[in-house]
This record gives sequence, C-alpha cells and structure tokens, in this order.
Amino acid sequence: MYDYDLLVVGSANADLVIGVERRPGAGETVLGTDLAVHPGGKGANQAVAAARLGARTALLARVGDDAYGRLLLDSQRAAGVDTVGVLVGGAPTGVALITVDPSGDNSIVVSPGANGRLTPADVRAAASLFQASRVVSTQLEIPLETVAEVVRDLADGSRFVLNPSPPQPLPADILAACDPLIVNEHEARVILGDAAVGDSPEDWARILLAKGPRSVVVTLGAEGALVASAEGVTRVPSVAVDAVDTTGAGDAFTAALAWRLGAGATLAEAAAYAARVGAAAVTREGAQESFPTAAEVEAL
Repeated sequence: MYDYDLLVVGSANADLVIGVERRPGAGETVLGTDLAVHPGGKGANQAVAAARLGARTALLARVGDDAYGRLLLDSQRAAGVDTVGVLVGGAPTGVALITVDPSGDNSIVVSPGANGRLTPADVRAAASLFQASRVVSTQLEIPLETVAEVVRDLADGSRFVLNPSPPQPLPADILAACDPLIVNEHEARVILGDAAVGDSPEDWARILLAKGPRSVVVTLGAEGALVASAEGVTRVPSVAVDAVDTTGAGDAFTAALAWRLGAGATLAEAAAYAARVGAAAVTREGAQESFPTAAEVEAL
C-alpha cells in the first residue's frame, strides 16, 4: 500500500563545524580546529539515518541553488533517499554553525535560509508523497505553519512523529497529531513552560501527554529514553559507548524510532532500537557521516 516507510518533511543545512577546547563565553574569542563542512539539517539528517537503516525514505525540503544545496542532494542520493520532494531555489541553502568540545557536546546556531521558504503550499503540492508514506516525521527548523499543514495533509492511517527542535510552544492541533512527540530535557521544559513540575522525566512525560499527544518519548542521552502513552510510562536503557560527537544523534534516534513504529514495533521496542542507533551515531564525528547501518546497530 505504501511506497515509502518514512517521509521526512524538514530542514536541510550545510553544517560548518569547528572543534574547540571549550565553548566561548559572552564577548570571548577562542581558537578552534580547521573548518569542516558536512551535510546536515534535522530533516536531511533524519532521512539519511532512516535510509541507512534500510527504510524506504523520501525527503520534502528546500535547498538553495548553490554548492551547499548540491552537497545536500548528493548526500541524500548516496544514502538511497528519494529526493523527488526536494525543492531548489528561493533562498541560499540553510547553514548551521557548530562548535564541538572535547567531550563531544555541541552548540549550534542555525541560519534557516531556504528552510524558511518551505511553505504550506509546497506541502499541499506534495500530496502524492503523503498518500504514499506510512509514517511522516518533521521538526521545527521549518515554519510552524508548514508543520501545521503537514498535519492537515496526512493520509488516513499514516502516523505523525514530531521532534519539536528548536522548541517553541505548540498549538493543540499539532500536539494532538503527535504519535509520538519526541523531546529531550530542554525541549520538554520549553514546551511545558509554566506547567513544568518537578525534575523527574516521568513527570514531564505525564504532563506532556496530558497536553494532547497520543504518545510521548523523552530522550535522556546516555541514560536512554522514557516512553509514555495511555498504557503507562516506561524507561528504555541505552548502550554504553565512548561519545566522540553528539551532532545528529537525536535525529538518528527519531528516524530509527519512526521507521520501527511503521514496521509494527511497539513504542518501547522502537525506542529501545532507536537508543542503540543514537549510541552508535555518537561514536563517530559528524552528523550524517556518523549514522550506522542496520548491521552496525546489531553489532553494537
């Protein structure tokens, strides 16, 4: 019935990465390593991560008619992603400026560029992609009104997965479609706002669930994840690894979870698999370059 296991609607950026001994404070300059340029963006990352795992994947995004746009298209095609939905032009390709410290933690500033020109009309024009997709995943590096249009254009029986990053308050219709809403600690606190109560991820998950999503996943880094639905709240462990670079690990987690849900896994099963995928991703530098194949996940 479905041509695609996963349709990703989202951002495509060029990641400009510099390693630093420590991240600068306000008004401070620090020296870093040579600049490295990688294909990235949360949407493009999710599409590549899913395709590497074996999912039939399509990407709906917008890039500029420039060298960074060509870099991103080449990366998608090399991973096996169908790029029929990638639109070209309208603005320069989005860029993410990333600093990575010796522990592998990163700080990111994003210039949206063409991502900000992915419109509700673009979503409506891609109706055939939505009808052909078992699961649709998106993020918030594209306009919120475009995400709202994605929800309106979902095919009957398809599943909607949202990672609200960078986080902002979400309208009720988007929250109600999420199955699941995937957040880390920072994203959970922003979305909860004044409703944030206590320091327990279990508390955050229950309060988030009460806001309307059909299910919620809270990622906990090296501690794995927590899943919440009408059936209850469950902790899912991760795998102990030596982290080199966490860039893109959350995108790999989301892609893996969305794909496994579409394949019939329970939320806890999908999250457990996704935690292994995320753990594999942090053992290598970069975003898309670090994403594992299914065989590498099994060997972890």
